[in-house]
Amino acid sequence: MNFSGPVLVSIATYVLMLLAYRYRSKLWFHIPVMSAIIVYDICMPFYLYSTRDWYRRLIEQEEIFSMMIWTHIMLLITLYVLYALQIIAGRQLLKGGNEGREDHAAQGKGILIARALVILSAMMLVEPERPVEAVALLLGG
Repeated sequence: MNFSGPVLVSIATYVLMLLAYRYRSKLWFHIPVMSAIIVYDICMPFYLYSTRDWYRRLIEQEEIFSMMIWTHIMLLITLYVLYALQIIAGRQLLKGGNEGREDHAAQGKGILIARALVILSAMMLVEPERPVEAVALLLGG
């Protein structure tokens, strides 16, 4: 597995997310941290699109047919849907209703699992900056 800058930042934000989940009763901490992580996750594809050569990788190298790419995309879509549902349930809780509490808790656990899988699949998809050196390291050289 490879660690690039975005992967390391994602891992750091995941640890922060775990802390915010742990201290969910401290709304002054929980809400801003979770909101910032959601914004980060929404902005990450735009950053990656603007800084990577996707045409070469997906079309020329034919990785568009890779099951790993499609798995990663489906995990991202799942994560975004969970985020939307989580925001709806969280807003209901802030209005004072308890009917969204169970949904919010279940979605929170789902988000932790889905986000971990998104980060793991991203780590498997990272293309090393120096492929020749990466192959040499794998071969023990």
